Amino acid sequence: MSENTRGKKSKAVPGQVQSLVRSLKVLKTLAQQSDGMSLSEVSKAVDLPVSTTHRLLTTLEGERFVRANPANGGWTIGAEAFKTGLSFLQSRDIAVLAHPLLRNLALRWSETASLYVEAGGELVCISQVESKQMMRAVARVGGRVAMHCTSAGKAILSRLPAGEVSAVIAQHGLPRKTTTTLTSRARLDGEFLRIRQQGWALDDEELVEGVRCCAAVVLDHERRPIGAISLSGPVSRMRPDMLATLGADVAATAQELSREMGYGEPPVSPDLPHRHDGDYGLRAH
Repeated sequence: MSENTRGKKSKAVPGQVQSLVRSLKVLKTLAQQSDGMSLSEVSKAVDLPVSTTHRLLTTLEGERFVRANPANGGWTIGAEAFKTGLSFLQSRDIAVLAHPLLRNLALRWSETASLYVEAGGELVCISQVESKQMMRAVARVGGRVAMHCTSAGKAILSRLPAGEVSAVIAQHGLPRKTTTTLTSRARLDGEFLRIRQQGWALDDEELVEGVRCCAAVVLDHERRPIGAISLSGPVSRMRPDMLATLGADVAATAQELSREMGYGEPPVSPDLPHRHDGDYGLRAH
């Protein structure tokens, strides 16, 4: 595609400023690549000419929304983008209200406690309190992971209508991450029933080998799943004989946050069908 025709496939929406739309597209693209991207990679990803992409990047760099690495010529998200995103997170009631609960949960068990929300059919970590253990499970705040192979994702999916679950699967599939990943809808449906019955979900090395996670859904005043709280750690510490106790504590913490978010209805019957319910791994320090 020539530079004169590249980037002209999509029609402008009335009222939009084209240069701003393009700049935001560049920012969104860079935000998904923590290791940075070259000018040509950004140009290809946003489907714009190299010259146009370079002008957008240098403008954003002047405002500190992106930054260039002179050593390798790569581009990454800048400080102002981080500050803007942080301001958004701080304005979200759920993140603010969850933090002390996550801190207490992490302190009780010396494991990593996290808050996840669903975005575009994927799971995004928006708050976390890390374990102080040398070997601990961590998730990159802002990173995206699949829902079907995570305890937080399964906890949220278990409380969504069947049609919404189907839409997530149609969009992202059920890729196998480890030997224990659930990759069939039938097995997931059975897992969802078990989650509703016991009140919490388990990721038994389904995303990352050596890591176990317990999670429970957070509901709002309309009984919709708006997130999930999880507790993650290495399998050597999150032993099978501890899981019921850990899961119950995570569920109690999620229920407390649900009440803070306005949920006050009686618990949903576990026998009801579905209704309105980065990357991480072990890090040694």
